[in-house]
Amino acid sequence: MSLGDEPGYPETGHTRTRLPDDPYGGARRTGRSSSRSLVTVVGVVVLLIAAIAFANRGGNEGSSNTADTGSTGNGSRPVTSSTAASGTKPVETKSDGIPTGFAHSAQGAQSAAANYATVLGSDGMFKTATRHTIVQTVADPTVVNSMQSGFDADYSADFLKKAGLETDGSAPQGSTFVNRTLPAGAKVTSYSDSAATVEVWCNGLFGMAGEKSTSPVTSNWFTVTMKLHWSDGDWKVLQSSQKTGPTPVTGDNTVSGTDEISKAVQEFGGFTYAR
Repeated sequence: MSLGDEPGYPETGHTRTRLPDDPYGGARRTGRSSSRSLVTVVGVVVLLIAAIAFANRGGNEGSSNTADTGSTGNGSRPVTSSTAASGTKPVETKSDGIPTGFAHSAQGAQSAAANYATVLGSDGMFKTATRHTIVQTVADPTVVNSMQSGFDADYSADFLKKAGLETDGSAPQGSTFVNRTLPAGAKVTSYSDSAATVEVWCNGLFGMAGEKSTSPVTSNWFTVTMKLHWSDGDWKVLQSSQKTGPTPVTGDNTVSGTDEISKAVQEFGGFTYAR
């Protein structure tokens, strides 16, 4: 994710965290004219419609190629099963805490891309040692050196300073640094036995939780595109880029205080994703 400008670095094949131009990222609330009861009624109606659609979906979730890759059945709309969970369990193997050993299939490529987007968009990228471990684990051997040097240049002392971090990537005393990437879904746009291109739609949390923070934790939406290569029995990253959105309308939740955010970050762990 990029720093204020156009996100993504397709030439060198890496992305970095985007610092919002608006430090509140749209989180600052203003007065609303609609009543809370109306919002509740609309929410119930939406849930009912979703439940009816789910009940009427039928048993069309076969294992066809269109379902596996998320391609369209009629050239204009995705087939029903393209967004449904595959039912495949998450991988159990990990290297330095990073999920590895994905299936040699379109589903496996999607699972790999989702997990790699998570770790490449984590707070671990802001510290040299963990950043190197992440890159060496997820990158294809042919690009690991160039990707690592590119990331090292991106996460410079100046960049860390703008993020409110110390020179070693740690948060100031009394503050909690938040940088999480949360995949909402994935789709394959191209696939072969040796290569796959996968798009991962993500929600991101970024900022500093603390009484003295001038960059409160905000949320944004973006899509990461990963080009993967099947290498030595696993999917590895050749290139990664990012674009903004699709972005839903901000909800009516009350903004939480810094203590509550800090506690949540410390208590709620992440997931291993499976398409």
